[in-house]
Order: sequence, then C-alpha cells, then structure tokens
Amino acid sequence: MADLHAAAKAVLDCGDVVGKPNAARALAAAFRAGELAADEASPPPQAIAMPGRPATPMLVHPRDLPRRGFGSTEGRAAFIHAVAHIEFNAIDLACDAVYRFRGLPADYYADWVKVADDEARHFTMMRERLLAFGHDYGDFDAHNGLWEMAEKTTRDGLARMALVPRVLEARGLDVTPGMIVKLRALGDDETADILEVILREEVAHVAAGSRWYRWHCERAGIEPRTRFRELLKEYASGVLHKPFNIEARMAAGFSEAELEELVLAAAPGNS
Repeated sequence: MADLHAAAKAVLDCGDVVGKPNAARALAAAFRAGELAADEASPPPQAIAMPGRPATPMLVHPRDLPRRGFGSTEGRAAFIHAVAHIEFNAIDLACDAVYRFRGLPADYYADWVKVADDEARHFTMMRERLLAFGHDYGDFDAHNGLWEMAEKTTRDGLARMALVPRVLEARGLDVTPGMIVKLRALGDDETADILEVILREEVAHVAAGSRWYRWHCERAGIEPRTRFRELLKEYASGVLHKPFNIEARMAAGFSEAELEELVLAAAPGNS
C-alpha cells in the first residue's frame, strides 16, 4: 500500500494548472480504493514556502487588486478568476493538511482527502467557466493570503483547523449567496449554478475544520471558545468582515458563542 503523505506531497509539488487538480482527484480515488494509507514511516514533513504553481497569476498584495464590478464581461471574468484562484489554493490547503499533520485518526485523513477532491472539481468547473469568457487561469493578478495563513500554522494542527477552514475558507459562506443573487440578476445562471454547488459543499468543508478543531482542543485539554478567541486576536486581525452568514456557519459547526466572538473580532466599519 502506498504512502498517503507522499501522495499528498506530490499534489502539492505539482505546478500544472491541469495536473494539480487531476493529481488531487487521482489521490482521492486511490484512497477510496484502499490503495493509500498514512504511513508511520513516512519522512517528516518539509517546510513549503510555496507549493507548485503555474507561472501566472502574478501574486500581489490584496490592496493592489483592482476592484471590478459585475456589469462588464471583463469584470465578471475577473470575479470567476478570483474564485478559481481560491479553489486552486484550496487544493493545496487540503493536501497540506494531509501531508503535514501526522499520527491523526483515519477519519481526519478521509475528511481532508475528500475536501481535496471537491476543491479540485470546483477549480475545474470555475476554470471551464472562465474559458467560456475567453480567459484562462493566470490572466488576472491574485493574492496569496490563504497559503500565507497555512505557513503561519505549519507547526500547530489546532491553529490550522481554527484559522484556515473556519476563518479564511468560511468567508465564502458569507459572501457567496450575495454573489449568486447578483449573477442570476445578470442572467448568468451557469456561473450561479456552479457557485450553488461550491457553497453547498463548502459548508461540509468548514464543518470538517470545526470537527477537527474541537478534536484537537479536547485532546489538549483546551477550552475551544477561549482558544478560538485568542487565535482570532493573534492571527486574524483585519481578516474578519461582517456580515456573517449565521445559518451557514451554524450548519458548518459554529456555536452561537463562537459567532458572537466573530462579530466582536470583525474589523470595524465592515458591517
């Protein structure tokens, strides 16, 4: 039986815009078939300054990304590109959760392999939609915020579960419903339909983060709400923005107390 950690690392290393999602989906298929398992003898995880990426998009600071409205075809293409970029990053985030954190229950690896599979499918759907607009992935600039948070949490699985799925990726739960409404108003039901799929499946991804965050807290004897508040203050200053999709976040494993903490921690002026 092949080593799951090594297979996840191979996905991380792949920089091809077609090869990475295909490799993630092949990893998931092999895992479901019982051909991959976490190997205790696997070499320790290496630091990854940057996973494999294509030459473009150029990565810039978020404030340097131009604001584009949905009113033009170019603006809508830029939005689709931004979502595709998030999904491309999310493949790496899920695979890094598999590669980096060792000695965890089998269900942990099953969850994040499934997430990697979903994210690869999401990216492929968004890239195909982008191609229909006469563009491809890499045609617009993007930022590296998701992977930067992964770097900050390489040594702490508890912090990774709290901050990547439950803060950064959960942002999609808040903003996607409004985007779907705008796209349908413009008659772009094809893009809206894809976002409906992504939104539904991202609830389960954030729920996996909630589940394993609480597992880490229980194992360490840590009170989850207090630690979440501390992590928000330490890592997420300026990242949180209101309003929050309370219904979706509750479905994704947030407690009412945690949602109260989010509201308090959110950057002022973003309600």
